[in-house]
Amino acid sequence: MFKNFFGLFSKDIGLDLGTTNIRVYIKGKGLVINEPTVVAINLRNEQIISIGSNALKMVGKSPSHISVVRPLSNGIITDFEVTEKMLKSIFDKVHRDAFTLVPRPKVVTAIPLEVTEVEKKSLEDAVLQAGAREVSLVERPVAAAIGVRLPIQESIGNLIVELGGGLSEVAVISLDGIVAHKSLKIGGESLNKNIVNYVRDKFGVLIGEQTAEELKIKIGSAHGNKNQEMKIKGRDLSKGLPREVIINESQVREAMMPLLKAIIEGIHETIENTPPELVADIYERGIILSGGGAQLPGLDKLIRKKIDIPVIVNDDPVTAVIRGTGLILEDFENLKQVFIPSARE
Repeated sequence: MFKNFFGLFSKDIGLDLGTTNIRVYIKGKGLVINEPTVVAINLRNEQIISIGSNALKMVGKSPSHISVVRPLSNGIITDFEVTEKMLKSIFDKVHRDAFTLVPRPKVVTAIPLEVTEVEKKSLEDAVLQAGAREVSLVERPVAAAIGVRLPIQESIGNLIVELGGGLSEVAVISLDGIVAHKSLKIGGESLNKNIVNYVRDKFGVLIGEQTAEELKIKIGSAHGNKNQEMKIKGRDLSKGLPREVIINESQVREAMMPLLKAIIEGIHETIENTPPELVADIYERGIILSGGGAQLPGLDKLIRKKIDIPVIVNDDPVTAVIRGTGLILEDFENLKQVFIPSARE
C-alpha cells in the first residue's frame, strides 16, 4: 500500500549507471541528466562537493583533502558508499526540479551481462538505499536494442554491439531474450589507457587520460587515411619537464588496434555460437553498433571488412541504453518480460 502511495508523488526513473557516464530518464519527460560518472568528495567531512562535469574538471588537479573518484569500473560498482551518495543526490535533484516532495521513484536500471549475484545485489541495494521504492533490472544490450527499436519480441535474430566506457558487450537477441553473447572488459577507458601507454613508449612522454580522450575524439579512427595530426603536451620521462610532441591519426589507430581486434573477435565468437536460422537473419539485417565507442570513425567499416556482414551505426548511439530504459517505463506492461530476476528474491 505504501509503495502505491509513494508512487503518486514520485517520478518513475530510467537509469543508465555507466562506467564513464550516468544518464537519467524521467517517465513522460525524457532524458534529464547526462553527466560523467565522477564524484568529488571533501575528505574532511565526507560530503560530496561535485558530481559530473564539474567533478571531472578536478581530475588530477585537486588538493589532498579532495578525492575525485570514479565509483564504477567495467560497469560494476567498486565504491558502494560513493555510488549510493551520488544516486541519492541525483534522485533528490530530479524530484526537486519536478516539485515533488516525496522522492521514492520506481527505477528501471541497465546492468551488464555476466554480473555475479553479489554485483547484481550491490547495484540494487545502492539504488534502493538512495531512495527508490523498487528497482527492475534489464541487461544493457537488451536495453540498447529496445532503445534503437529493434524487434526483439519477434523470432528474429538481432545482433547488437554495445560499446561502453568500461565494457563492450555483444548479444544476439530474439523473443525478448539473449541467445548468444560475449562480454569484454574493453571500452573507451581502456582505449585511452592504450593511447597513454603508446605515447609513453614511443615518445617517452607521459600524458593524462584526459589528453588521451581528446586525442581519440579529435583524430582517432579505426579505418581510413586522413592522417590528421595533433599537438599534445605531457611530461618528458627522462627530464621530468614539460614537452610537446606531434601524434598523427595512424599512430592513435595503432595504439587502439589490439583492443579493436579483440572486439571484432568477440563478435565473431558470438556469431559462431548463434543458431544458423538466426545467423541468416543477422546476415540480412546487419550488425547494430551502439554506445559511445560506436562513434569512432571507421569502426563500422573495419568490422564489416573483417566479418563480412553489414554494420549499422544508429542515430545517437550514445543514448541507446537510456532510451531503452525510458521506452520500458513508457510501455511497462508490454516490455516488463525483459527484466532479469532480482538478486533480492
